[in-house]
Amino acid sequence: MSFNGKILKVDLTSSEVKVEEQPESFYRRYQGGHGIGLYYLLKESKHDVDALEPENPLIFAPGLLTGLRAPAVPRYVVISKSPLTGALGKSEAGGYWGPELKKAGFDALVITGSSKAPVYLLIRDDKVEIKDAGHLWGSETGPVQEKLREELGDKGTQVVQIGPAGEKGVLYANIVNNLAHFNGRNGLGAVMGSKNLKAIAVRGSGKLKAKNEERLKEIFRWTAGQVKEHPLSSMLHKHGTPAGIKTVNAQGGLPTNNFELGVFEGAEELASEDYSLKPKGCYACPVVCKRVVEVNEDDIVVDKMYGGPEYETLAALGSNCGIGDLKVVAKVNEICNRNTLDTITLGMTISFAMKCFEEGIIGPDDTDGMELKFGNKDVLIPLVEKIIKREGIGDLLALGSKKAAEKFGPESKKYLVESKGQEAPMHDPRVKTGLGLQYALSINGADHWFAQHDPFFAAEDGFGVIEMAGLGLTEAVDPLDTGMAKVRLIYYTSVLNSVYDLLGVCVFGYVARSLIPLNFLLDQVVAATGWKTSWFELMKAGERAMAMAREFNRRQGLEQEADKLSESFYRPLAKGPFAGKITLKEEDLNDAVEKYYALAGWNKSGGVSRNKLEELGLGWLVQ
Repeated sequence: MSFNGKILKVDLTSSEVKVEEQPESFYRRYQGGHGIGLYYLLKESKHDVDALEPENPLIFAPGLLTGLRAPAVPRYVVISKSPLTGALGKSEAGGYWGPELKKAGFDALVITGSSKAPVYLLIRDDKVEIKDAGHLWGSETGPVQEKLREELGDKGTQVVQIGPAGEKGVLYANIVNNLAHFNGRNGLGAVMGSKNLKAIAVRGSGKLKAKNEERLKEIFRWTAGQVKEHPLSSMLHKHGTPAGIKTVNAQGGLPTNNFELGVFEGAEELASEDYSLKPKGCYACPVVCKRVVEVNEDDIVVDKMYGGPEYETLAALGSNCGIGDLKVVAKVNEICNRNTLDTITLGMTISFAMKCFEEGIIGPDDTDGMELKFGNKDVLIPLVEKIIKREGIGDLLALGSKKAAEKFGPESKKYLVESKGQEAPMHDPRVKTGLGLQYALSINGADHWFAQHDPFFAAEDGFGVIEMAGLGLTEAVDPLDTGMAKVRLIYYTSVLNSVYDLLGVCVFGYVARSLIPLNFLLDQVVAATGWKTSWFELMKAGERAMAMAREFNRRQGLEQEADKLSESFYRPLAKGPFAGKITLKEEDLNDAVEKYYALAGWNKSGGVSRNKLEELGLGWLVQ
């Protein structure tokens, strides 16, 4: 079976450890990942709790398929209330930690309370200990992983942890496993830091046994044999996500200078593979797309054990700050990985400050004398170090761009690029309008994988149209369309992506972004569980998780008015193929949001209609 029936609960205030058992029907309803995570978040949290208070739960939950020898399902979710947005904090990561928790016998870990002194959690199968971490506090991620494995005498121990940025409460601090697989965005590392929890070390000796092991092996062998043949997976395998820099730049949608330009002259250098080594992968994944970079030059040294900058990092800290020096961006990426700092929000916060500096809204007296101008690579590393230490201007920028704007003044707010207080990732909705809907509707703020991306559905022979026909998406939709066809596309694929998160799926392994088809994914669920299930049941589970997330946000006071974009996205790009063209209008986006609400059964209060909750088996939320 792909689940253990056990949920581990740890109260750091009382040091109480207990195990809660759940029947098979629980997994059929909530599956895994954010389904289980949201169930416990809604059950365990108070409506008005502050994100950094001990009462805010922090929940780790692997997907339903995670831990099996099945292709591209290594992921687990971390869920809590976000200190950055005040809304739901939700983030998935791959790597090896999630499968190890399942092998240790647990389907989720629910952490409440806060320790008086720094601790780490040690899980060895059914033996769970809260151990002193005073000697680890203040250390960067590489040394911590090395020390823990050495102390425990087991190099196979999987460690998830925070760095100094999480300890100091940077509101966009991450959580990392294996030094390069991040639960990013949302500031969940700050939540972990507020609990004085430095790390969670896990070692499991168990093995998940599928009902039909042979079918899983068949699908794994097929995937491994096709990875280098399929055009999407082969590109990921050969070049990783950085290849997207040149592609998106050619399309005119590469975020540049705080999203004001759509093209960047230094794109070729940012996309260079000069320092790239053989890529690494996640547990049981044949795609193997994780970039590794090493630099050994007189002026800059970058350690390969921290991976390397992906597309989002290259754009956020590179083009969007007007910086084309790959070595500098790679070094900042390493610093972020050592300290668990989110590179997207970091880059967006810095680019926002640069825009405000160039517009004269702030000056050298506000920036500790640093010239925060686009293209000034010399300020990047010193500024990042100030943010990690929360010194000077870094203390303010550690709060993210929206809170920084409150200090900079009202004139600065027109340069914000965010939704619900979370900075936009490196995809421009003026080039593909479905991204605008995603950013507005995503429960945890601007998120580019709330649904699938428009270009996969732009032509009748596109990968999305071909692969998603079984879900009813049989017609091409223009990337700039904002009508009902686009709303339906985003609605159906947002439910699909919710299913992916329930199962532990990585989008770089499955359609429409990669090669594994939907019928193979359904086969894996059947093979893993023995259930007589269908895509109807899975999609309903996806809807159920979305409804729970929506209800959590409603409890935090977020109504429909929160589902909007910052005004920056309604201004035309200043350079590139789309220069001067208004491709996204606020009234059209708002109308599309209304249509999505109708399809989803959501209401203006920000929640889900009573009938919809009852239909999804969530009547307990009505109470």
